Amino acid sequence: MSYPIRSTISPVRFLRPLLFLSRPAPRHHHLTLRQSLDQTRTRAGAAKRTYAVQASPRFFAKEPSGPQVSTSEIPGPASRKLSREINEWQDARAHQMVADYSKSIGNYLQDVDGNRLLDVFAQIASIAIGYNHPKLLELARSDEFVQLAMNRPALGSFPPANWDHIVSTGLLKVAPQGLNQLFTMMCGSCANEGALKAAFFAYRQRERGGGLSQFSAEELKSCMNNTQPGSPDLVAMSFRSGFHGRLFGSLSLTRSKAIHKIDVPAFDWPAVEFPRLKYPLADHEAENKKIEEDAISKVEETIVEWNAKGRSVAALIVEPIQSEGGDFHASPAFFRKLREVTLKHHIYLIVDEVQTGVAATGHFWAHEKWGLTTPPDFVTFSKKMQAAGFFHAPETRPTQPYRNYNTWMGTPTEILKARAIIEVIQDQGLIEHVSSVGKYLYQGLDELSKSVGQGKIINLRGQDSGTFLAFDCSSSETRDRFVQQMKLAGVNVGGCGDQTVRLRPMLVFEKIHADIFLNTAEKVLKDL
Repeated sequence: MSYPIRSTISPVRFLRPLLFLSRPAPRHHHLTLRQSLDQTRTRAGAAKRTYAVQASPRFFAKEPSGPQVSTSEIPGPASRKLSREINEWQDARAHQMVADYSKSIGNYLQDVDGNRLLDVFAQIASIAIGYNHPKLLELARSDEFVQLAMNRPALGSFPPANWDHIVSTGLLKVAPQGLNQLFTMMCGSCANEGALKAAFFAYRQRERGGGLSQFSAEELKSCMNNTQPGSPDLVAMSFRSGFHGRLFGSLSLTRSKAIHKIDVPAFDWPAVEFPRLKYPLADHEAENKKIEEDAISKVEETIVEWNAKGRSVAALIVEPIQSEGGDFHASPAFFRKLREVTLKHHIYLIVDEVQTGVAATGHFWAHEKWGLTTPPDFVTFSKKMQAAGFFHAPETRPTQPYRNYNTWMGTPTEILKARAIIEVIQDQGLIEHVSSVGKYLYQGLDELSKSVGQGKIINLRGQDSGTFLAFDCSSSETRDRFVQQMKLAGVNVGGCGDQTVRLRPMLVFEKIHADIFLNTAEKVLKDL
C-alpha cells in the first residue's frame, strides 16, 4: 500500500499545506520493552531471532521506555505555528519540527506538540552523548563555564589563563596519531577552510625553500589584486558526491547536491569519482577491488594532468565515509593507496572527519581503521565534538602569525563541552559500546532486508563501522515515504544522497533502542 506523503527531504518542503497519511499513525504510539521482547523476525532458511534482553537503559536511568506520538502528522500544529512565526524573519521551509529541548532526554527528542521520538538522526549526527546529559548540565552550571560564556575571549589574542589546561585535558587527549598541533574554529565548514588555507601556505613555503623564507615584494603587491604570484593558481582536489561545507572554498570542494552550489561562483578545481562499491561486499570482492583500483588510477591521472598544465594540486580532501552525498564507503586498502599517491606527488592530505569523527564508527577517528603508516596531514572535526577545528603536524604551522586567524578562533564553551564529552566516552567505554551495538543493529537490518524489507532495503552498508549505517531504498519517493512514516511511528531518521536512509544515533544508543528502531522499521516496511 502506498501513502501520498510529501517528501521531508525536498529543499522547498514546508509551508505548503501538509498531506495526511492514508492511514494515520495510532495516537500515543508507545512500544514497550515487553512488546519489543515478544516480537521476532524470520527470514527464509533462518531460525527465529529474539531481540536483546536488556531490561533498562544503562546511560540514562530516567529515559522514557519508548516513543509516543499524539498528532496525526509531523510537524504537528504547534510546530507549524511556530515555524510560521520564524518564517516571518527567516526561511523556515527546511523545518522538520520545532523541538522542546527542555523535555528531551537521552536518545529521545520531544517536539512542541508533545511527540516523543527515538532520535537516530541526532541533529544531523551532531549529538554525541544524548540530550541533557547530566555531566553537560553540571558543566553548564560551573563557574568555569559561566565565565567563558559571559566573557567570550578573542582566543588568538586574549586567551584565558586556563586555556592551555582546558585544551590539554580535552581536545589534545584525542589528537590523531602524529598530529600534535590544533587550530580551533567555529564550525565544520570553517574547519575545512582553515585546513585548506594551511595546506596552501605550507605548499608555497615549501616551494620557496622552506624555513623562514620571506615573501617577495611582487608577491605582496600582486595578492592585493588577486593575481599571481601572490595569489597562486594552486588547486585542491576532492571527490564527487563529497560534502565539505558551504563556504566558498569548501563549497568548491563539495559535489553532493546541486542545490548547495547553484548560483555561487566556484573555484575551477578537479574532482574525481569516489568508488561506488557493490553489496554485499563478500559477493563482489573482485569487482570492488577493480572499482577501487580504477578510482586510484583516476586520482593519479588527474594529478599529473593538472600539474602538467601549471595548476599544481596542493591538497586532496576526502571523507572516510561520504556522508551527505549518500553514505559511500571504501576499503582501508583504498585509503592506504590514496595516501601513497598524495605522498608520491607531495600533496597534502586533508581527512574530513566532521561527520565520521568522535567514536560513531567504532573508532574515535574513522581513519584509524585504515592502518596508515604515515598519518594524514590534516584531520578536521566538528559535529559530535561540539567544538570545531583541525589537527595537523608542526611542519604545516604557518611561518608568520595572523595568517590563519579570526576574532573568535572557536567557541570556548563548546571546547569545554568537548572535554566533558571526551571524558564520558573514555570513562563509559563508549567506543567499544558503539562497536557492539552497531554489530547488533547491522544484523537486525540485514535480517529485515531478507524478509519484509526485501527489495526495499538495498545496499545495506556499514558493517564493522559502529552505528554509522545506511541503506538505499528503491527510489527517492520510497525513501522519503519511509522517513516520514518512521517519524509518525515515533522514530526520527534522516536521509542523504538520492535514495539513502542514514542512521546517526548517539553514542549512548543501546540495544534496547535498536530493538525499538528495528520493530518500527519492520512495521513501516510491511506497508511501503
